[in-house]
Amino acid sequence: MSKDIKVALVTGGNRGIGYELVKQLAQKGFKVILASRNPEVGHEATQKLKELNMDVSFVVMDVDNQESIRQAAITVNERYGRLDVLINNAGVYLDENEKLLTMDASILEKTMATNFFGAYHVIHSFIPIMEKHGYGRIINVSSGYGEMREMSHQGVGAYKLSKLALNGLTQLVAAEIKGDIKINAVCPGWVSTDMGGPSAPRTPKQAAESILWLATIGPEGPSGGFFRDGKPIDW
Repeated sequence: MSKDIKVALVTGGNRGIGYELVKQLAQKGFKVILASRNPEVGHEATQKLKELNMDVSFVVMDVDNQESIRQAAITVNERYGRLDVLINNAGVYLDENEKLLTMDASILEKTMATNFFGAYHVIHSFIPIMEKHGYGRIINVSSGYGEMREMSHQGVGAYKLSKLALNGLTQLVAAEIKGDIKINAVCPGWVSTDMGGPSAPRTPKQAAESILWLATIGPEGPSGGFFRDGKPIDW
């Protein structure tokens, strides 16, 4: 494979923002791997993009399953030998407006398992592939709900905590990694998806555009930051 062709992987790439991220990366000339836990749905989404002459392939990956993540990393390494862009997009929003101390604890556990530990295990498994070449761009799709000031308001506590932890993970990894590997978190805004609902003002296309600039930043670009529409926001 040509050294000029960059490889990108998007978790939860079969719908919503993830699907749009896959599409826009392919349009920018990336060889894109669409990751989804559902083989049937993932293959179907990949095929739709292939019919548009986009260079998209599929890998099964359930971010709630460490072995599934490990196997996906092995597959990507064997198939491409490199990974230039990793977007942790897969996430859940389960708690609506329930109070943290009165909700079923399983809601918090499931939310953290996907939104935080899922992203952690994906980074842990895939960053060695980036380190081989000393280059990588990791983007964690976070939320304004993950800002520290949001913790003083009740509601959606499980989701807020998961994104607060994801933002912390972003900073900690940025402090540890070497070479031209950069990791940032980004809030896509309120987006009209299955998660965001039909009344949300932003389209997945707009959300993807606000995220993807971080996929192509140069060596002078930021790392360990939290952004919305290209502008840094408070943690």
